[in-house]
Amino acid sequence: MSTQSLYSPISTRDGLEVANRVVMAPMTRARAGESRIPNAMMATYYEQRVAAGLIITEATVVSEQGIGWLNSPGIYNDAQTEGWRRVVDTVHRAGGKISLQLWHCGRASHRYFFADGGLPVAPSAIAIADDHSHTPKGKVPYETPRALETEEIPRIVEDYRQAALRAQAAGFDGVEIHSANGYLLDQFLQARTNRREDAYGGSIANRYRLLGDVVQAVTGAVS
Repeated sequence: MSTQSLYSPISTRDGLEVANRVVMAPMTRARAGESRIPNAMMATYYEQRVAAGLIITEATVVSEQGIGWLNSPGIYNDAQTEGWRRVVDTVHRAGGKISLQLWHCGRASHRYFFADGGLPVAPSAIAIADDHSHTPKGKVPYETPRALETEEIPRIVEDYRQAALRAQAAGFDGVEIHSANGYLLDQFLQARTNRREDAYGGSIANRYRLLGDVVQAVTGAVS
């Protein structure tokens, strides 16, 4: 089998030029500490992988509400944005390209992650069955989340938009919206986790509405 195409350069539709067609998939590393600020260890990790034409970072939470993993990075405050800037600068100096994956865990979380002890949020109050959350207080069963009120949902869309703007300010070459694997946006898409009776539940079009709003907000905010 010829690998000529795999290792040849390519330009995306928006003009991003990458050295080859190998893309490093996002993989959660849990190295950002309690502050969730990207650090020197993370910069070294990504620098070591610049042979890939494009790196997609580990999933990065867009808000405190979106947290659901120990020590995963964030992109919702200035210190985190500056930490990512140092990572991006390191990758760029080494000749690489890097995009940020935007994330909200939704019900795949636990109250132990939140300073106010509030419940994780979801489209509907349905718990993850037969599994556990690895929290700051140890491994515990998932709990029943709080169903989001309709008027809360635009705030989540805005969190994604602001995260995308921060990613652009940090110098990333792009962003990816994580909408799979049972996290918040996927929870809205799936009928088994979305039992809402408002504009965000029921039909396929309604269950897609949040993801559509997020995509529109993100693509409208960044180049």
